[in-house]
Amino acid sequence: MKLLPVVILIYLLSSCDSANKEIHDKNKEICQELTDTLNKITDTLDFNGFGVVLVSDTGVLYQNGFGYANAATKEKYTGHTLQNIASISKTFIGIALLKAQELGKLKLDDPVNLYLPFRVDNPYHPEIPITIRQLATHTAGINDTEDYLFRAWVLHDTINLAHNLKIDIGECRFSAPDTEIPMEAFLKNVLVKNEKWYKPSNFSKNKPGAIYAYSNMGATLAALVVEKATGIAYDQFTRKYILDPLNMKSSGWGLNAIDLSKHTKLYINKKEAYPFYSCITYPDGSMITSAEDFSKYMAELMKGYFGNGRLLTKESYAEYFKGQLKAENFIKRNEGEYSDEYNMGITMGISSTGNFGHTGGDPGLFSMMFFNPKTRIGKYMIVNTDLNEPRSWKQHHTIWNLLDSFAIRLTNTGPVVKQ
Repeated sequence: MKLLPVVILIYLLSSCDSANKEIHDKNKEICQELTDTLNKITDTLDFNGFGVVLVSDTGVLYQNGFGYANAATKEKYTGHTLQNIASISKTFIGIALLKAQELGKLKLDDPVNLYLPFRVDNPYHPEIPITIRQLATHTAGINDTEDYLFRAWVLHDTINLAHNLKIDIGECRFSAPDTEIPMEAFLKNVLVKNEKWYKPSNFSKNKPGAIYAYSNMGATLAALVVEKATGIAYDQFTRKYILDPLNMKSSGWGLNAIDLSKHTKLYINKKEAYPFYSCITYPDGSMITSAEDFSKYMAELMKGYFGNGRLLTKESYAEYFKGQLKAENFIKRNEGEYSDEYNMGITMGISSTGNFGHTGGDPGLFSMMFFNPKTRIGKYMIVNTDLNEPRSWKQHHTIWNLLDSFAIRLTNTGPVVKQ
């Protein structure tokens, strides 16, 4: 009689293993169906290559790449293909700030001048200190003027330099490689009185903390505060406290930090590629990663939202995702379902429908990352070609919506699997 509990335990374990195998096989089948569906769509698209990720609060559901990383050589865009993710990079700044706060190196409501080696004051309101929280929520009143738009993007090499300097990249411009200077020097030249590119119009006439206005320069200044408060360069700080703990081995800040042979070409259209470029203000948009690596980061963010993250404490994650702004902080609010400009956490965007995430756009790419806390589903999509026409935007929208239906099927089957 004493053997009966053991027999029952063995039976239960065997049944559990059988159920888990059935779930695993079903998930694998759904993932393959998604892969097949996206492969069929790929040939009809106006963009060359793209990566996708699906996650839940328990982990990664799916990640993969499609189309071409190099259209001329027919090199495939895969889950391992590297690409800069543009302004989604700013979400790393928020994690870094809160980690630095946990380490006792700074407080979000501290004035930035407590840490900077130079003074940054709004010339219209010099008596009101700019705080770290204001930088993180785009309310510091720092403008992205021509000194940012025309100087921050730097070509990687001098091949066809005269031609490449004339490429139309919208409101921005490419600069020659020999114009590149350190991030700190760039910020000082633009934001510090009497320096090289300083002018009052680099700042808003609104009081610091009063009005939301998206600012790449402000976000980069927040990253510099992390450097100065911790004594560790921002790229190294984020590697130590974000990339390495999440085993994001292929990822890094800028072209010199990654294996360039694995980086996709970025395209003006399906045939014409941009030259490789980098950005002096790299924290605002130059995280280079793959769908595989990014899936680990996105899964961590969702776990953090639900109290199970490992990069930050529960308290820090609560601050990261908490809406920091009120209606009076906006002149006009973006009501879009997947807009990151309805409200702000600590660099984490919040949409009018309660989705958390961020979008990004630079020459040759568009990226989107959002998760819905009600459905517990997160989506990421990045393309390696400019979306210049209504048709290409419609194609992107079709794939973005398609991911929802497959994510629901995957989460309904039970434990997640990774493709």
